[in-house]
Amino acid sequence: MRAPEAGWAHAEGPRGPSWLRQPGEVNDLVPALWSKTAHKNADGALVVGGVDVRDLVTEHGSPAYVLDEDDFRSRARAFRDAFSDSTGWDVYYAGKAFLCTTVAGWIAEEGLCLDVCSNSELTVALRGGVDPARIGYHGNNKTTVELRRAIDVGVGRIVVDSFHEIARLEQITAATGQKVRVMIRVTAGVEAHTHEYIATAHEDQKFGFSITSGDAFEAVRRVHTAPGLDLLGLHSHIGSQIFDSSGFEVAARRVLALHARVAEDLSVEMPEMDLGGGFGIAYTTQDDPAEPAVLAEEMSKIVAHECKGLGIAEPRLSIEPGRAIAGPGTCTVYEVGTVKEVALDGPQANRPVRFYVSVDGGMSDNIRTALYDADYSCTLASRRSEAPPVLGRVVGKHCESGDIVVMDEFVPADIDAGDLLAVPATGAYCRSMASNYNHALRPPVIAVRDGVAQVVVRRETEDDLLATDVTPGSGGSRDGVQVDGVQL
Repeated sequence: MRAPEAGWAHAEGPRGPSWLRQPGEVNDLVPALWSKTAHKNADGALVVGGVDVRDLVTEHGSPAYVLDEDDFRSRARAFRDAFSDSTGWDVYYAGKAFLCTTVAGWIAEEGLCLDVCSNSELTVALRGGVDPARIGYHGNNKTTVELRRAIDVGVGRIVVDSFHEIARLEQITAATGQKVRVMIRVTAGVEAHTHEYIATAHEDQKFGFSITSGDAFEAVRRVHTAPGLDLLGLHSHIGSQIFDSSGFEVAARRVLALHARVAEDLSVEMPEMDLGGGFGIAYTTQDDPAEPAVLAEEMSKIVAHECKGLGIAEPRLSIEPGRAIAGPGTCTVYEVGTVKEVALDGPQANRPVRFYVSVDGGMSDNIRTALYDADYSCTLASRRSEAPPVLGRVVGKHCESGDIVVMDEFVPADIDAGDLLAVPATGAYCRSMASNYNHALRPPVIAVRDGVAQVVVRRETEDDLLATDVTPGSGGSRDGVQVDGVQL
């Protein structure tokens, strides 16, 4: 969380002068930031899914992603019930937020569809038991090999993103006699209130066909006239970490206007429409996300109003929540390695100090702070502290000054090496975007429920890293390796 401008007082801390916030509680959790089962026990230790994180770290090491299964499943059900039961919408979990075989199984069991955007994500979905007919396939640069496999396994829909892709699908279906259900990804020209890199509906970006330029209408026309392509409808996505429904309203208005034009000019009643995802979650106390039931009500009203004004029937609608299901249910647990006090800019006398708290992970397991300037919170997870709070910055162990996990947060003044810190709301995009920078080993994902911990993605080992490292003269080669029948 960003440090406030007011409410500070100078005091003497255990390591010397520090700038402290007015005395307050640093042990309690803010419920909105944590999974549904997370709480502190009498010792001040964090407990998730009935598992004390101290025991979890003793057995599995740190850092570790701790996934609250009940939280994940309950959020999936909340979206399913709010949209499917009351409005008849389809809910596609956006697998790019976080996907593993176990999670794919949970999604199938909870009755959601699944959106994938790569051949490997498709593999995981199928391995997890997801019905191919309930899978949507996204991506702005799908290859012929990827498209052929998606068609062969029978995915329910492919969201096309370019004229090249339409041509590829035409060639595949003409050669094989197969048919494929297609949606057209369009850009509605909406400026969502989010970071530039996760806003996806403005004109100057890589996704989709522009409505304004006429490319979207031409894409619809081409798909409609292609013998092997079954036109389902239009797909729009305005960005990620969105709290303001006005962006969805503007996007729906523009996409439905194109939907109505297609019906009038081409005499085509497209049966479906997808308004994407991007629903925000609480990373800090500044975030105020809406409940799925509220989103369902607001978005249904928007669509009904626009369709009535255009004089068209409402298409069957779908959404694609990813972060809103996966994000809040996971926290990352780290061990503190070093603590430094660094003087901040200000008058030489009584200069404020920031505590730099270094943990055993960093940008390799959470790149979002460096990439998106994302805000996170944290808590002391292994004990209770009676020390006053001090301004801290949680940083990683990588060789980058931008290796920051939590930019600004109040931590107890007695925080020290060996303590455990936990960062909430790391379930979306942290493990998915994790890397081996500095040859770091990616942490495990450990699902917890009813006091039982289950590893669903194991920790990487050095053997994993070396398995792809071909030593000169060792005879290692890609010769003979095939993927989907294609020689590499």
